Amino acid sequence: MVILLGSLQLGILYGMLALGVYITFRIMNVPDLTAEGSFTLGLALSAVLTIAGHPLLGLGAALLAGAAAGCVTGLLHTKLGIHPILSGILTMSGLYSVNLLAMGNSSNLSLINSTTIFKIVGTLLPFLDKDTVKLLVSLCFTALCALLLILFFKTHIGLCIRATGDNEDMVRASSIHVDNTKILALAISNAIIACTGALIAQYQSFADINSGVGILVVGLASVIIGEVLLSRRTLTGNFLAVLLGAIIYRFIIALATKYTILPAYMLKLVSACIVAFALSLPAMQKSLAVYKTRKEAQKHAAAKTNL
Repeated sequence: MVILLGSLQLGILYGMLALGVYITFRIMNVPDLTAEGSFTLGLALSAVLTIAGHPLLGLGAALLAGAAAGCVTGLLHTKLGIHPILSGILTMSGLYSVNLLAMGNSSNLSLINSTTIFKIVGTLLPFLDKDTVKLLVSLCFTALCALLLILFFKTHIGLCIRATGDNEDMVRASSIHVDNTKILALAISNAIIACTGALIAQYQSFADINSGVGILVVGLASVIIGEVLLSRRTLTGNFLAVLLGAIIYRFIIALATKYTILPAYMLKLVSACIVAFALSLPAMQKSLAVYKTRKEAQKHAAAKTNL
C-alpha cells in the first residue's frame, strides 16, 4: 500500500513533466533534449533556495530558469540555424556546468532539515497525515498546470503554437512569426519541466546532479502510454491521457521493483523498451492489417480456383 501511494504521488508529479514533454514532442513535433538539463536546473535551484529558507521562491526561480533554458535552445535553433535536437543537446550539456555552479560545486544536497512546501502545507493542515499532504500538494500543482495549459492553448498565441507544429509553412504564409512561436513553446515546456524538478527536490528532500539523466525517456513513456490507452482528438483529452500515462508508468515501475522482476539498475532499460514498443505500435498495426488483407485475398483466390 505504501509503495502504491508513493507511486501515485510521484505519478501525479511526473504528470507535469509529461505535459512539458508533450508540448515539444507532440505539439511541436520535436523531442527536446533540453528537458534533461532543465529538470536538474529546477531541482538544483529549488534545493539551494529551500536550504536558504525560501521554498516558494525556489519554485518561482525554477520556472524562470527553465523558461530561459528553453529560450536558449529556441534561439540556437531559430536564429543560428542549428538542428532542434542538436540545439537541445548543446543546451543540456551547458546546463550540466550551470547546475553544478548552482549547487555550489556539490553533486548532491540534502533538504532533510529544511522547510519544504510539503512541510508548510502539513503545518497549515495538521489534521492530515504526511502522505495525504504530499498527494494533495502534488495534485494541486499538477491540476493547476494542466488547467493553465488548456486555457493557454485556446488563446490566439496558443493556437499559433499548435498551428506551427501542424504546418510551419502555412503559418509562415499567414504572417505569423514562426521563430517566436517556437521559442515560446520551448520556454513553456522547459519551465514546466524545471518546475517538476523543483517539486521533486522538495518531495524527496534531496537533489542530485544526475537526477535528470533519462528523464526525457520517462516523459516520453508517460505520453505514449497515455496515448495508447486513452487517446483523444481534443487537446484537453490528450492532456488528461498524458497525466494518466504518467501515473500508470510509475505503477509499472513500482510493481517491477516490488516483485524484483528486474534489479533497480534495469529501470532505465525498461523505460526505453516501453517507449520503443509504444512507438512501434502503429507500424506493427499496419503490418498486421497488411497481413490480414493478404490472407483474405489468398482465401478469395483459393475459393475462385476451387469453383
